[in-house]
Amino acid sequence: MATLGDNLKRTFLRGDIVMRFIGINTVVYLACLLVTVVAKLFKVDTTTWLQVLMLPSYLPQFLRQPWGIVTYMFMHADFTHLLFNMLWLYWFGRIFLYFFSARHLRGLYIVGGVAGGVLFLLFYNIFPLFAEQLRSSVLVGASAAILAIVIATAVKAPDYKINLLFIGSISLKWLALATIVVDMLFIASSNAGGHIAHLGGALVGWWFAAGLSKGYDITAWVNAVFDFFPRLFSPRNGGSKMKIHRQKTSNPSGKSAKHSRQKAHYQKNVGNEHSADYEYNATRKQQADDIDKILEKIKKSGYDALTEAEKKRLFEASNK
Repeated sequence: MATLGDNLKRTFLRGDIVMRFIGINTVVYLACLLVTVVAKLFKVDTTTWLQVLMLPSYLPQFLRQPWGIVTYMFMHADFTHLLFNMLWLYWFGRIFLYFFSARHLRGLYIVGGVAGGVLFLLFYNIFPLFAEQLRSSVLVGASAAILAIVIATAVKAPDYKINLLFIGSISLKWLALATIVVDMLFIASSNAGGHIAHLGGALVGWWFAAGLSKGYDITAWVNAVFDFFPRLFSPRNGGSKMKIHRQKTSNPSGKSAKHSRQKAHYQKNVGNEHSADYEYNATRKQQADDIDKILEKIKKSGYDALTEAEKKRLFEASNK
């Protein structure tokens, strides 16, 4: 009988990359919350423990816990912080996957988060405005990573329209611009670190989309690192399965007869492979042409103009 843990693991592995990141962020938040609750019962201060996973602005402290440049993007200050970040990740992660692959999202989440952390460190250690808070400030949250995804999507499909509550239909380019302007205006606010990190993520999002259009993928090195690890972060892609069959001969009369049968079998297989390759490439080209037509339709008329069949085909292509 499967345990709850087995069921959760199975659900996690079957989910797409967006749901996996949401799952990881949620589990980390709940684990930290549980540790905090238990510690309070014993009157133990957990501040020092949890800060080990945060990103400190003070460079000497950062050098003692360099992993914070990655772990901070899975930490959240409170439930509201987690909720809004995960909603943005869910909404814009889905749109991102219409235009890019799951591997791109996986890599961009990490690169965007790291860039946000680096910009946070630079600002706090360079500008005198932050001198008083330098030793006590820490950064948490997935906002920089998520904003990288948002901006990359806006650069790829600037006229893609979404519906916002109280605002109505708005193009991604205007939403992205408004987000960047707000972050720039509030750099000197009480949440300066968060807004600075957002700008770092936004810069990487633009760099990723612009670079990819020219054939350069800034997330390639991150995905190369993840490829060394098991399926934890792997996008759900169907892997090819190869079977090897040995040709058996029941009663070979001699070496030349056996060689003749093997040669004939090899030539037959080679012919089949060439035919299969041609059919496969032709199918892939047709699929690519169909997706290009759908994307062109989105660019001209918006996502809502697609038929249900076109939406389904676009969704299936984004998960390959």
